[in-house]
Amino acid sequence: MARLRGQVDETKTEAILEAARTLFSEQGGGVSMEAIARRAGVSRQTLYNRFPSKLEIGQALASRRSDAISAPLRDGGDPETVLTSLAGLLLDKICSDDGKASMRGVALMSPHAPEVARAIYAAGPGESLRRLSAWLAEQDRAGRLSVPDPDAAAEMFSGMALGHGHLRGVLGVPHPPIDRDARAAETARRFLRAFAR
Repeated sequence: MARLRGQVDETKTEAILEAARTLFSEQGGGVSMEAIARRAGVSRQTLYNRFPSKLEIGQALASRRSDAISAPLRDGGDPETVLTSLAGLLLDKICSDDGKASMRGVALMSPHAPEVARAIYAAGPGESLRRLSAWLAEQDRAGRLSVPDPDAAAEMFSGMALGHGHLRGVLGVPHPPIDRDARAAETARRFLRAFAR
């Protein structure tokens, strides 16, 4: 079936984002828009129509990751179930080859394109923290938890779940074997104990 005039071909958008993700992880922020278009198999005009710069590409990639990680906060459920799921997704993203490559790509990009790195952080990890903080504030208002500083608690939860995962990922150091489900459940239990009513 032919596309209607003005209709966006989403397969091209997906190809662009996948090409950019791969090239950012391999080369950092120095990769050119032309190289991204070439890897994606699209024209430069198609690339620029969808993403005027690497900034918008980085934001789109980070936003997708944030949406996936923070899904349990939208799905509802009791706090232990939600936080266990969230911790598991954080561990999945940080320990996966894709997650480690993404972190190294952003780290490589930071000195050459700090505005892109800041935008990626804001759209990805920063947005995930904001969503967790808002969820924790709601749990406090509902009387399920006692969270006087939701922003600090959100960072604390992420740190408890990930440990040195970010640092290992950026440095390319292998992660020690972990029982992902047991680690996620333990993180949620200990966090809830600390912020119990």
